[in-house]
Amino acid sequence: MMVRLELSNRTMISVDTVLVPTDGSAGAEATIARAIDLAETYGAAVHALYVVDEGIGATDADLDADQLEAASAHSEPRGRDATIQVTNRAEERGLETAREVREGVPHRSILSYADEHDVDLIAMGTHGRTRAGEERARMGSTTERVITLGDVPVLSVPLTADTPDDPELERVVVPTDGSDAAERAADGALEIAERYDAEIRPVYVVDATIYDLEDAPRSIIGLLSEGGENATETVAAAAAERDLEAVTAVRRGVPADELLEYATDVGADLVVMGTRGRAAGAADDRLLGSTTARVVSRAEVPVLVVE
Repeated sequence: MMVRLELSNRTMISVDTVLVPTDGSAGAEATIARAIDLAETYGAAVHALYVVDEGIGATDADLDADQLEAASAHSEPRGRDATIQVTNRAEERGLETAREVREGVPHRSILSYADEHDVDLIAMGTHGRTRAGEERARMGSTTERVITLGDVPVLSVPLTADTPDDPELERVVVPTDGSDAAERAADGALEIAERYDAEIRPVYVVDATIYDLEDAPRSIIGLLSEGGENATETVAAAAAERDLEAVTAVRRGVPADELLEYATDVGADLVVMGTRGRAAGAADDRLLGSTTARVVSRAEVPVLVVE
């Protein structure tokens, strides 16, 4: 079983415009900081968008029509303040900016704006923990829908992440499985790593949820590992052509768990993944791959998802 990943020499991540949907919360700071850093690296314009959710309070029987209208009216000045906060910080870095407050369904408005303004990358936050005592974080529904339905890369930033003034990007983890989605993600990761002169960490996980690794013949395990080595070495070779350092790894276990642990072990600053990997019997639809969804929702570092 040989996994062949053909990487191109073309630039997959060409960033001229970065969109930052914001709600003005304190947790958005981490997203803003990383979005502006990336925009500055690429010399890109920063667009800030606040969406007044047209569904706010729609199911709340305690609010009458006047109260709902008042809640919406209160949201507009908050939206202006939130977008100004983003654009002011971008302008301090000498970047071009634009801002807008619009009303609608959040994920639809974000995707419409991205299409209207030829946005190249969307930077969004992910939610923290689900309920008190739970150790598993969850991805916000708006972020998940934008990743799933959009056709531009999305940088998801944990709302609990640190907010350094000058975010570092020294090590990029690139999960690969030999799929087309992995190829596009690897191309994008190499482009970003070259911009930052970062180290590339290609990693392949032999999926223990599909193969019973305890009972499988050693020859099967060997073929799976060989396929992983081939996929990661292909990415490493492409990194070498760009004069980037690369360290490969092949692991066994539950993919999302292994990838999250690996990112922590190597001190990753960014994980770059495709929207969908290869799953036995999976339908070819627009559902976000389960491994990608789990990594995005639980990661403690930013994750860039490439369509």
